[in-house]
Amino acid sequence: MENLLKAKIKQAVEVLYNCSVAEELIQIQETRKDFSGDFTLVVFPLLRFSKNTPENTGETIGSYIVDKFPAISGFNVIKGFLNLEISNLWWKEYFTDLAGSKSLFEKCRVEKPETILVEYSSPNTNKPLHLGHIRNNLLGYSLYRILSVCGHSVIKTNIVNDRGIHICKSMIAWQRFGNGETPQSTGIKGDHLVGKYYVIFEREYRLQAAVLVQQGMDVAKAKNEAPLMAETREMLLKWEAGDPEVYNLWKMMNSWVYAGFDETYDKLGVDFDKIYYESDTYKLGKEIVLTALENNVLYKNADSSIWADLTSDGLDQKLLLRSDGTAVYMTQDLGTAVDRYREYKFDKNIYVVGNEQNYHFQVLRTILKRMGYDWAEGLIHFSYGMVELPEGRMKSREGTIVDADDLISEMQETARDVSLELGKLADFSDVEKEEIFRKIGLGALKYYILKVDPRKNMTFNPAESIDFNGNTGPFIQYTYARIKSVFRKAEQLGIKEEINSLSEAKVGVKEIEIVKLLRRFPETVSASAAGYSPALIANYCYELAREYNQFYHDFSILGETDQSIRNFRLILSRVTSEVIYNGMWLLGIEMPERM
Repeated sequence: MENLLKAKIKQAVEVLYNCSVAEELIQIQETRKDFSGDFTLVVFPLLRFSKNTPENTGETIGSYIVDKFPAISGFNVIKGFLNLEISNLWWKEYFTDLAGSKSLFEKCRVEKPETILVEYSSPNTNKPLHLGHIRNNLLGYSLYRILSVCGHSVIKTNIVNDRGIHICKSMIAWQRFGNGETPQSTGIKGDHLVGKYYVIFEREYRLQAAVLVQQGMDVAKAKNEAPLMAETREMLLKWEAGDPEVYNLWKMMNSWVYAGFDETYDKLGVDFDKIYYESDTYKLGKEIVLTALENNVLYKNADSSIWADLTSDGLDQKLLLRSDGTAVYMTQDLGTAVDRYREYKFDKNIYVVGNEQNYHFQVLRTILKRMGYDWAEGLIHFSYGMVELPEGRMKSREGTIVDADDLISEMQETARDVSLELGKLADFSDVEKEEIFRKIGLGALKYYILKVDPRKNMTFNPAESIDFNGNTGPFIQYTYARIKSVFRKAEQLGIKEEINSLSEAKVGVKEIEIVKLLRRFPETVSASAAGYSPALIANYCYELAREYNQFYHDFSILGETDQSIRNFRLILSRVTSEVIYNGMWLLGIEMPERM
């Protein structure tokens, strides 16, 4: 409709003012909700042709458009803005096409699809996944689905940080204090067990450092020379040297963690096409660093550590290899990026990583460009805000993280309590009930996190997220289930859709308002893909569900005596359910058909 309007308005200006007008001067936008109309023309750029006031110019163009274009039923002018009203007949014809469409995503497809890698999760193998990882995984997986329906070739990737000083901390603590316990011997999930020893390390390490401080050593030196830290550095050296004992311990403990991660990913409903491991990519990273050193792109310090001087780019100097030859995070990120480009020749590599790493990705992109990798322009940091609980920020070293598994279980329990209290599942089997509780609990969790602009910090409140009223996942799921119940009743009554007779129905304002909302779905998906923001889709789904619920409350569907209106409302309900289902699918949220 926007393109059609632009053409008609361009014609109007050229006929009325005997001139040629550039298309970019015809500025069309959706009318703001507090004004009457569907589309608004910004009149000001056209005053050079009319030589008149904004109000008179708007009136003249509006009158011409209404007279020449039957799809426009009326207009009003407010200062320099011409608000145009689309006729109900046009909306009904549009809805007829929409109702018969085979794909809701056809209009979302881009002209030039790209190969895009989306990296998300990126866990360390020294602790279980937590609430922060949940936001990361949900954003990454939703972004994958959104970009895919727009026609891009999207590869879901994960980089597991399975080596380095932090991993050795858990290993040292298990050696010292573990007494040989395993997930099998304790019944503790593998990633939880390893995370337990990460916390133990930090506790014992701080005690050791505190003793050295009491003996007169300054704090920084005490932290560096505490026996546990010295052992950890020595273990990292042995690991990089391929020491069999250290390597076997590392392999065993990581296997515990991978099994735990897989279980959590399965619960969340996310997966990956390709998993990279830092223990592999850091080797390529070291090769790249040494080659760049030979080419004078980097420099070596007196202690043999290797650095990048980025001060001319407004950044700092960045360590790439320590004096003992061991690698840092940046080293493996260099290796991973090069490895991925060699394999996929991507157009974009999107890193879903929290905003505390903004500087890190500036440095990564700058170093790769310095090394001659022009494709580094396609590295995009999808920088999202931190997620906290009402009690405050989580700290994994202190063992105060909100465990992902525990949170998922808590959400399902809350869904169970709320659903049973509402008393609408009496005729369901226990198995059916548990499946519904799972979908509601996870839907509440996912929606509450994804409805927030990803770039903003957020506070996750479990109690608010599972409310069956308001802007929540369960409210939207309940709306979908309500529509499905309408169709079960229609089937019982023998009422069927007749898509060819939609234009005959004398429908009112409310039905047309929902049609207008349905029309916005493809553009919302496209905007979400362009801006990397699942929140746009989440809030669109809520707006549509809210509008439909008001319609459902105020108007009868199957009880409507006028058959053409009943048919229109029934098909309107069906298309609404399809849009809600697909919108929530893009967020990774399952939709129960009964609640």
